[in-house]
Order: sequence, then structure tokens, then C-alpha cells
Amino acid sequence: MGKKIAAVVKELDQTKEYSLQDAIATIKKISFTKFDETLEVAINLGVDPRHSDQMVRGIVSLPAGLGKDVRVAVICKDEKVAEAKAAGADLAGSLTLIDDIKAGKIDFDVCIATPDMMGIVGQVARVLGPKGLMPNPKLGTVTPDIANAVKNAKSGQVEYRVEKAGIIHAGLGKLSFAEGDLLKNVRAFVDSVVKAKPAGAKGVYLKKVHMSSTMGPSLKVDLSTISN
Repeated sequence: MGKKIAAVVKELDQTKEYSLQDAIATIKKISFTKFDETLEVAINLGVDPRHSDQMVRGIVSLPAGLGKDVRVAVICKDEKVAEAKAAGADLAGSLTLIDDIKAGKIDFDVCIATPDMMGIVGQVARVLGPKGLMPNPKLGTVTPDIANAVKNAKSGQVEYRVEKAGIIHAGLGKLSFAEGDLLKNVRAFVDSVVKAKPAGAKGVYLKKVHMSSTMGPSLKVDLSTISN
């Protein structure tokens, strides 16, 4: 696989800034794997996440979805389990689900909780937090509206959080998607990150955007071609 990547990189000018459309077309063209790769986006922001007033976090619904099955867990009281399962949740429960999480059994991509369960959910905050799975009211994952929350999670929502180096990573759809759908997803994601600009951010906020496939080389994107 290393030789294949090297051969692809040799064909590219990685100092070039590609338009968003050209970057997507090029990434699709040079994909060499036998599986359907994900379009990966990395955004360098002018923030220092060590300061609380410069934290960037949010959630966005992608117009074209993610192209993958999202497993959703709902932590709720026993009488709400049937409602959660009917809405499409893969896992639902109260203390039993909490015990599974404590034991390291985390077979889900999104965790939703009803407000009356947050006291119990706090018991597994140290497990879910580092994995980016802790329910949060600001992200719509702490809510009494279980059905709507599950629907949103299943339809292609992406949660993001800036890392220590001021970088946000996300997968925004499969390379098998039409170019137009990937364009819509990337623009929706970047727009959401821009709207999430914290009050403490000074100077240039959106500094660099790079895109790649799961296994492919990274291309730098011209920022002027991204905005809607």
C-alpha cells in the first residue's frame, strides 16, 4: 500500500491550492483502494483550545448524509426504552446500559440521554468524554425528544470538537457519492465551523483546509472556493 501512495503522491503537486471542486474530483480520481473510502477534512483554526473562551464545538446535519450506518444508544428510563427502539435506536436502557459502558462495552457511535438520566450518566463521563460520546444539551444529545434526536443522529449528523493543536477533523461522506453531494457536505460543515467561532478567537480564524481520502494523500484547498 505504501508503494501505491508513493506513486499517487508523485503525480500530484502538493504545494498547489486546489479549488474545492477540483480537490474533490482529484481525490475521487486517485483513490486506489478496493473499499469505499471516506472523504476526510482537516481544518486549521486560529484558536488555542487550552482557553475555555476559544473552544470550538458543534454539530451539523450533512445535506447528503454520511453513507454509513450510525449506531445510536439512548440512555433513558425503562418506560422510554420502547419509544427509543421504535425511533430506530440500536441500544436503549438505563442502569444496564450504564453498567455495559463502565465495563468498556461501547458498541455505538452516538449517545443520547434524557435530561432525567444525566445524574446517572455522570457516572460514565470519564469513559464517554474522551471518546467524544458524552451527551450534551448544546449538541441536541440531551433531550426529552428521543424520536427526533435519534432521527437526526441516523440521518447524517457530524459532531466536531477542536483538538489541542487547533485542528478539527471529520469524515464527510463516501467517495462513491456524487461530487455535488460531497461539495454540499463540505460547505455545510465548514459553514457550521465558521458559525461556531468563539468570542475569544482573535486574528485569522479559518487558516487552512486540507482534504484527503481515508488512505490517500492530502490536498490543500483554496479557502475562497469553499464558502457558500
